[in-house]
Amino acid sequence: MAQKKTSEVDYSMQEKIMALYELQKIDSQIDEINKVKGELPLEVQDLEDEIEGLKTRIDNINNEIEEFNSLTKQRKREVDQAKIQISHYKEQQNNVRNNREYDSITKEIEYQELEIELAEKRLKEYAAAIKNKKVQLEDAEAVVADRNIDLAAKKSELESIEAETADQVAALEAKAEKAKTKIDERLLTAYGRIRHSVRNGLAVVTVQRDACGGCFNRIPPQRQADVRQGKKLIVCEYCGRILVDDKE
Repeated sequence: MAQKKTSEVDYSMQEKIMALYELQKIDSQIDEINKVKGELPLEVQDLEDEIEGLKTRIDNINNEIEEFNSLTKQRKREVDQAKIQISHYKEQQNNVRNNREYDSITKEIEYQELEIELAEKRLKEYAAAIKNKKVQLEDAEAVVADRNIDLAAKKSELESIEAETADQVAALEAKAEKAKTKIDERLLTAYGRIRHSVRNGLAVVTVQRDACGGCFNRIPPQRQADVRQGKKLIVCEYCGRILVDDKE
């Protein structure tokens, strides 16, 4: 039979609880280090998201400009074709045999002239739209340039802080991994869930002066006795944090 992994060794509940408390102290140290970063990680992420959104907007504007350019070429071709048709019809007018043929050709010429008038109206609209889109494009590109400057500065600041604390964080993370080997997956999941649901990240707290070290509500004597024995996992009935004996 294969040897049991370290993480599968049968530790007592008290050992698991103490390992959780040790993990909490390590994670709290990492939290304190991360506080130095302040809002920088969020600010970097927000800037990256904003820049990505602006780039999408720029792509959309360029596509719209390209579409208007394509429509412009199409309308110009229609104008050229209509002019050719008018020239052709005028030649035919010189060879008509009766008034009925002359009137019919005249109507065709008038129709083509209306088509030219309509196409030229559309061309003016396209030109105005392209001009407007180019202004929007310039504005968006200017904002992207500004945001990239801000992003570079904040990234540089964040990277500097991370470089200064990298060794310390790595050492703490190694200790955290060692502590986790004594804790089963169910407890680790619960610990992680509590940590993310409370404001200060404290999932494991001591009983201090008969009260929960997290929410400061009073813990009944019998519950305190259960915490001291460490035979089962005890959580605060008010905030849900895991409780350990302060003497530990």
